[in-house]
Amino acid sequence: MVCEFVQDVGLRRHMLAVGAAMRWYAAQLGDDADEWEAVGLIHDFDWEIHPDLDQHPLKGTEILRDRGWDEATIRTVLSHATEGTGVEREQPVDFALLACDEITGLIIATALVRPSRDIRDMDVKSVRKKWKDKRFAAGVDREHVTAATADFSQKCFDGQLDLWTHVGNVLRAMQGAADILELDGRLATP
Repeated sequence: MVCEFVQDVGLRRHMLAVGAAMRWYAAQLGDDADEWEAVGLIHDFDWEIHPDLDQHPLKGTEILRDRGWDEATIRTVLSHATEGTGVEREQPVDFALLACDEITGLIIATALVRPSRDIRDMDVKSVRKKWKDKRFAAGVDREHVTAATADFSQKCFDGQLDLWTHVGNVLRAMQGAADILELDGRLATP
């Protein structure tokens, strides 16, 4: 489905990154890593055909139902856009999806401006430095990331997951998928 509906390499990379982060968190929380990764992979599959929040992901869920996706997964996809769908986050997977969604964009952008273009040689300090520059990856709403992380922390970690630990966890998950994300140095200019 990702390849069928998504042509943009950047959007595919984002979806793969969210999938990797979701898999990592599912393992930490003792949940089904395959299911969580699938949610991360498909959460934005309809963005190119429904590129506004009035339609995404509502219209996309019609496609998911036609393809036989279960209602729990569809509900989680809807919960990552509560403002447009009215579907509130309830389950740990819902909170994880929102917390992992936007932060992957900042991490990817940080990797892509490094001379090596290799996410494996990054650390949280690199991301934190870029976080402070509001012009860098300006589309990443830092307040939203902070709030989504706090909600995820409350729901799944008794409030003990701070923003920078979360960023480190997502970075570690993405580093483990560097080859799939094509952030393994292959994009470096000679």
